Amino acid sequence: MSFAALPSVDVSALPADAFLVDVREDDEWAAGHAEGALHVPMSDFVARFGEVSEAADGRTAYVVCKAGGRSAQVTQYLVQQGVDAVNVDGGMLAWEGVGRPLVTDSGAAPVVL
Repeated sequence: MSFAALPSVDVSALPADAFLVDVREDDEWAAGHAEGALHVPMSDFVARFGEVSEAADGRTAYVVCKAGGRSAQVTQYLVQQGVDAVNVDGGMLAWEGVGRPLVTDSGAAPVVL
């Protein structure tokens, strides 16, 4: 399966109640993320697959990273495992670009790294 064949969605078309899986690394997540997203860094993804499939519970997993490359790889993996997954085009840069809210756990001003 090529990345071009992966299901994808523009960030502006994401459902308000989308189950978002953020695969960025810890420092990127700490700098700013979508509220309610599940954080599973790509480097831990295979080991934590069960956590993601359980959390999805039949819902579509919308996978996001900074710009869309890592999330495309994870989306491909999830689809191969039978999980309904969609890559978020443009990632968190696009999220920030369309004005979707970001939060931090520390209370610092959020940014996308």
